[in-house]
Amino acid sequence: MTPSSLQRVGWLAAITLIVAVAALALARRDAGGGHTIPGAVPVPGTVNGYYTARAAPYGPTANHPRTACGEPFTSSTQGIAHPVLPCGVKIYIRFRGKEVLTQVVDRGPDVPGRSFDITKALADRLGLHGAQTINWRYAR
Repeated sequence: MTPSSLQRVGWLAAITLIVAVAALALARRDAGGGHTIPGAVPVPGTVNGYYTARAAPYGPTANHPRTACGEPFTSSTQGIAHPVLPCGVKIYIRFRGKEVLTQVVDRGPDVPGRSFDITKALADRLGLHGAQTINWRYAR
């Protein structure tokens, strides 16, 4: 390599290092470590930190006496079913001015276009009947 080629490689390496350090600093600042950052922007793709999704109520049946998370599934069970979120993950659900803290208790739904199934007891608490659009966010 010629001296000018080595110099170019050195400059490119230095610029790459600076960009990597800046990216790490920005990522760490945006993570916030649980602290509110003044002027922070809400999570991308959300409205005021809430995601939107379709959800519908469901209840226990003779073929579904227990949830996929191992809990007895009764008419008083309150929770949500989600195809990916692990059992026990806590989320807030907001629907028509009501907000509840709940958790994943089951797997599902298997219906295209719907992200959550909500147990009948929780749906009654929220006033949710039929497939509806809800707002949700992870609990901290």
